[in-house]
Order: sequence, then C-alpha cells, then structure tokens
Amino acid sequence: MLTSRDQLLNNHEEFRQLVLEHTQYEQRLDSLTQKRYLTDDEKLEEVRLKKLKLRLKDQMQSIERQFQQVGQNQVA
Repeated sequence: MLTSRDQLLNNHEEFRQLVLEHTQYEQRLDSLTQKRYLTDDEKLEEVRLKKLKLRLKDQMQSIERQFQQVGQNQVA
C-alpha cells in the first residue's frame, strides 16, 4: 500500500516539482556545509537556501494535508 506521499509523488505534478526543488536545495546546502569556511556570498546563499527549503516544505505539507482531507472525506 502506497503512503499519501508516494501517491502524491506518482500523481501530483506540483508536489513532485516541489520535492525535486527541495532535493536540489538540500544537495547544494550539503556541498556548502562540506566546506571548512564559507565566503560571505556563500553564507548568504546558505541562509537563502534554508529559507527556500522551509517554504517548499510548508507547501508540500499543505498539499499532503489537503490530500489526506480529501481521502478522509471520501471514506466518510
């Protein structure tokens, strides 16, 4: 049985795109955190990426909640 997240990844284009962007930001953040020292620009980028990731996470969670509510309404 697929979880709601798996179903969304398979059937919801916007959710899939958000997950892809989130993953890309995560990978870039990982590469920044591997560095011993960050330039000022890299520090700014790190902060920006963290904010973008949080925004995307909020959007994904909102879509998941909507999906779950629709599923509960269909069962009831």
